[in-house]
Amino acid sequence: MGPSEARPYFSSRRAVAPLNVIIIGAGIAGLSAGIALAQTGHSVTILERVPQITEAGAGIQLAPNATRILRRMGVIEEIMEHMSVLSRVSIRRYDSDEELGSSPLMPAIGIRYGEPMGVIHRGDLQRILLKAALESGCCIRTSQVVVGVHSRFLPQVQVRDALTGMFSWISADLVVAADGINSIVRKQLSTAAEFSDEPMPGGDAAYRLLVPREKIKHDSKLLQMLDQDVAVRYMGPGGHVMAYPVKRNTLYNLVLLHPAKETDQRDIASEDVWSTKAHRKAMLDFYNDWSPAVRAWLRHAEEEILEWRLDTYPAMPRWVRGNVLLLGDACHPMLPYVAQGAAMSIEDAAVLAAALTRTSNVPLALEVYETVRKERADRIAASAASTGRSLHLSDGPEQEKRDDAIRHAVVGGDREDRWCDNEWQDYMWATDVTRDTIENWEQLVGFRPRL
Repeated sequence: MGPSEARPYFSSRRAVAPLNVIIIGAGIAGLSAGIALAQTGHSVTILERVPQITEAGAGIQLAPNATRILRRMGVIEEIMEHMSVLSRVSIRRYDSDEELGSSPLMPAIGIRYGEPMGVIHRGDLQRILLKAALESGCCIRTSQVVVGVHSRFLPQVQVRDALTGMFSWISADLVVAADGINSIVRKQLSTAAEFSDEPMPGGDAAYRLLVPREKIKHDSKLLQMLDQDVAVRYMGPGGHVMAYPVKRNTLYNLVLLHPAKETDQRDIASEDVWSTKAHRKAMLDFYNDWSPAVRAWLRHAEEEILEWRLDTYPAMPRWVRGNVLLLGDACHPMLPYVAQGAAMSIEDAAVLAAALTRTSNVPLALEVYETVRKERADRIAASAASTGRSLHLSDGPEQEKRDDAIRHAVVGGDREDRWCDNEWQDYMWATDVTRDTIENWEQLVGFRPRL
């Protein structure tokens, strides 16, 4: 489906029965859901725990399956003003700048899938979505700390006002829990289902580094990397580095994967409770024998940095209970290795809104939402884990086989490195979940194992 076909969907379709909807969380998932639901006629209130929604974070990738939906929301033009469109991914060995191979991005991806692919600062994306949510009619209430939903999963939310300390209940027709990886509502659903939802150590952790142009203005080699439209991926024993420019080539974004320390203690004072404070020396020690370019970038890190431990979570048996549903990281937290976390949240939002344009039966719409989304999100989450293993091979026969396949641009087959698997790219990027929900509606409502 090309851009001209994708553009009009959300603003041109209306909900069969407009609902009062509460969304918990004003991140990418919650704002995307708010836009799609408000544009199709629902009354949307978004509850956010922080007093002010700020432009925090680092770079993220937006693939065609996400930009296709963002176009339908009417925000793609503004996103393109801030998105860096990269020509390719340069795949390299960790200990040198030897290029093993190259995976084309734009314009090839745009031609193949009908929508652009690029990278954007998370803060820019959130700001654009926040503006669109407000313009679409969403009411956003900040400083609202959600305590939980009704114990019988009626669409009621208990909140504590962070400014006054007062507790209250808010009622609606539908509650969308987009409250992230530490979702309160996910815990309630897990407990009710007697499902063990404890995170398991994934073995990896990540540093995120943003280096401004001013810091490297006297380093011609780093300036060249910042100014080119190329992402670089270094693969090494136990880790890898993904790097690319953001914010109109004024910042260089590096994500540095490495083994997690078993003794890591979570920094519970941090808003991101899965992060911990680390020191630059530990980072430099691990990457000491990596590419000179990698080490040069790391010398510009602050003395104290944040480290994210990448835990894995079991797939939830259900995302929906009553008129309460999970959306985004709350139901399918993902490792970052296929760069689909944000895209899956945006797909969730699109399918939920699409289902509610086809029926006034809310339980039926939520059943379709879960049917369409759960298998795909769980499958992509599993693929991220296998891709991570492929990227972090120690030097030896398996690593040599992987590198040889990259050098010779082997295409097709079941490749663990999903970035080099065209068939898997088609599955991730060509799938149009909005269109599939609408066009396959009769088949979807005919397959209702729990209704």
